[in-house]
Formats: sequence, structure tokens, C-alpha cells
Amino acid sequence: MTTANTATAGAAAAYLSVNNIEVIYDHVILVLKGVSLEVPKGGIVALLGANGAGKSTTLKSISNLLRAERGDVTKGNVEFKGARIDHLTPADLVKKGVIQVMEGRHCFEHLTIEENLLTGAYTRADGSAGIKRTLDMVYEYFPRLKERRSSQAGYTSGGEQQMCAIGRAIMASPEMVLLDEPSMGLAPQIVEEIFEIVKDLNKKETVSFLLAEQNTMVALRYADFGYILENGRIVMEGEAAELASNEDVKEFYLGLSGDGRKSFRDVKHYRRRKRWLS
Repeated sequence: MTTANTATAGAAAAYLSVNNIEVIYDHVILVLKGVSLEVPKGGIVALLGANGAGKSTTLKSISNLLRAERGDVTKGNVEFKGARIDHLTPADLVKKGVIQVMEGRHCFEHLTIEENLLTGAYTRADGSAGIKRTLDMVYEYFPRLKERRSSQAGYTSGGEQQMCAIGRAIMASPEMVLLDEPSMGLAPQIVEEIFEIVKDLNKKETVSFLLAEQNTMVALRYADFGYILENGRIVMEGEAAELASNEDVKEFYLGLSGDGRKSFRDVKHYRRRKRWLS
């Protein structure tokens, strides 16, 4: 990243800061190796990489959900608004304004859409009137959910369940949402619709997003800044437009090169990878 970009990111980056964290599973498996990243207030930051790169682990390190999977942050720390949060419980972290939308949506299948949404407000202390206002706001952003409010979540489409999961997070009145693989298993049109809503929530409600995503092309179109994770390390970072135009990113993650579309098997892997990691 250029000096100018570093200064820009650093100037606005005290909101969420992940500082050189190392994560080990089962006391032996090293998954993250000195990962550092920052999310500015009011920003959308994309965490990109292939399946197994460590994206979900990074988000769970922030939301403190690792212990449920026998994982531990063994080095480094995580700060939100200048205070350490890596020793808080997930419930306390939600009260602080940081919430994760898990990969795979995880709706309560036997509850209705509206009942699912209301579970997101369990930490709220501002009374039923405040919760009702937020519910109305969620329905405004997700009109499909309003139409399906009485339907059991398990009988709705994948796109509707993803909208429900994001809406449930918004019901907690978060300041920071950690969004894990929102495009997974969804049709391109639904993916675009969801990302447009995320952009609206970011701009109109000033919700900040850290977005872990394999769909690099879509993520870089909506994000302000991006980090690329490979084998548990950050290998590249920069403004979203800068990453989208980078030849290595095009070839590895978008399947494009200067000669047009190219399959991964056609890439001269050793030479390309050596430059990528240098």
C-alpha cells in the first residue's frame, strides 16, 4: 500500500483495529499468522481470499466466537473505539455494538421471519417502541421480509434467509457488522440486491461493515478498502479500486489477465505465485 493510502487508512482507522493476531485451534493448528487490519467508522472493508484462507476465523477472532470451536487468539489484540474487546463475551460485544452475521445464515427455521428478527433485539434496553422503530426500518430496507414476515424461516429462499440474518443483526442497533460470505449459494441477482442494501445501510444508517467474501469482483465493487488473505496471512491491501485493477488480483481472484479471461490452469503458477508472495 502506498504511503498516501497508509496515511488515509490510519487517520480513520481507530474504530475497529485488529493488531497482529495469531490464532491456534486445538492448541496445535496455527491458522492466522500475524493478521492486522483496520475498519474506519462508516466504512465498508472487504476481507478477500479463497476458501480456507482464514477469513471466517478472522471474523470469529473479532466477535469472540472462536472458543466455541476450540480456537484461541494466542497473540495480538482487537480494539473497538480505542478499547480492547478480545476478552469480552460475545453477548457483551453485541452490547458494545459489534455483531457477526455467520456464514450459512443460521436462521431459526421453525420461527417466523418476524420472530427471527425480534431475537436480534434481545440485548436492547430501549423498550418496545425503539424495537418497533427498528423493525419498521428493517422492513423498509428488506421489503421481501415484510411480505414474508409470517412465514417460517425454514420455508423461505436462501436469499430471504440471508436478508433475515442481516436484518436480525440490524435489530441489535449495531455500529459494526461482521458479515461472513453473504453471497454464498445465492443467485447473482440476489447477491446484487443484498449488497445494494448493505451499501444503503452503510450510507444512511452509518453502519460499518467488515465483509469476508470469496466473490472478489462484487466485494470490491461495493467496498472502500480491501485486504487479501492467503494461508492465514495478509498478502495485499489497498483501496478497492486499486485492488480491482491489480494484475495479480485479476489473475488469481477474478480469472482475468491482460490478455483477457484466463482459466487458473493456464496461469504459470510458480512464476506468478513467486511474485505474489514476494
